[in-house]
Amino acid sequence: MRTAAGNDWRRLTGREPERFSLKDWEAAAGKWAAFELYTPETLPLRRIRAIGETVEDCLRHLAEQGLDARKFEITQLRAPL
Repeated sequence: MRTAAGNDWRRLTGREPERFSLKDWEAAAGKWAAFELYTPETLPLRRIRAIGETVEDCLRHLAEQGLDARKFEITQLRAPL
C-alpha cells in the first residue's frame, strides 16, 4: 500500500508520531494506525506497528506481521495543529 504522498507505508511503521516531520505528517494524516496496548508487562513505546487507509488495512498489516490485533489500539492519525 502506498500513502497519499507516494511513500511506502512501511516507512512510517516502527516510528513515533511525535517525531514525524512535516513530510511524514502529510503522508500519515487521515490514515489509520495501530499502537500496542499498554500493559505493565509490555510497557510499549507509542510506535506505529501498522498503518493503512482503513481499519481493515491496519488489521491486515498486523496479521502479515504475525501480530494479534486484540493487543492493539487502532486510531485515525490527525496532523497536529
